[in-house]
Amino acid sequence: MATTATLPTAGGTDARTLAKRTWWVFLIGGIASAIFGVLAFVQPGIALFVLATLFAAAVLVDGAFNLIGAVRNREKDGWWIMGLIGLLGVGVGAYALFNPPLSMLAFVLVVALEAIVLGVLLFLLGWKIRALTTKEWILYATGILSVIFGLLVVFRPLEGAVSVVFLIASWALVTGALKVWFAFRVRSFPERLAEALGR
Repeated sequence: MATTATLPTAGGTDARTLAKRTWWVFLIGGIASAIFGVLAFVQPGIALFVLATLFAAAVLVDGAFNLIGAVRNREKDGWWIMGLIGLLGVGVGAYALFNPPLSMLAFVLVVALEAIVLGVLLFLLGWKIRALTTKEWILYATGILSVIFGLLVVFRPLEGAVSVVFLIASWALVTGALKVWFAFRVRSFPERLAEALGR
């Protein structure tokens, strides 16, 4: 019984120590995210370039790991398919990195495709639950708006690119502010947790 009783205290001590030592991580991350959000609103072209470069790098890295996995498992049936996928990823990612306009366009089109697919899925979800709720129209409306947004980006990629950057910038600002707020809250968390535990 004594061992069981000491478990919450030990866990609480660990949590207090962790919070006290890592609160600054949330602060730095939040500030960085907020700065990116502000810069993205001020210079959307630069923000799009950065995002597209990261996107191209991710495709390149994914392709490289697929290729490595295929080579290490050459004795397995179908390894060459994974190898071809890896080669394609490496080729496309490398080409996009050295051709920024292409990577920017690809990034925008991928976002547009995701918006369209998400919109269709939300509409289908609303259709599926229509017998269970009268609020399915929210899913219909959200799905239709998402599809419209995706189609507008496809047919007007320049204007769509700016919209995509502004959406990401808004997300970065909100999450950055929340991280900064959480950092200052968690800085005093150990003391408040100790009070809650009656210590």
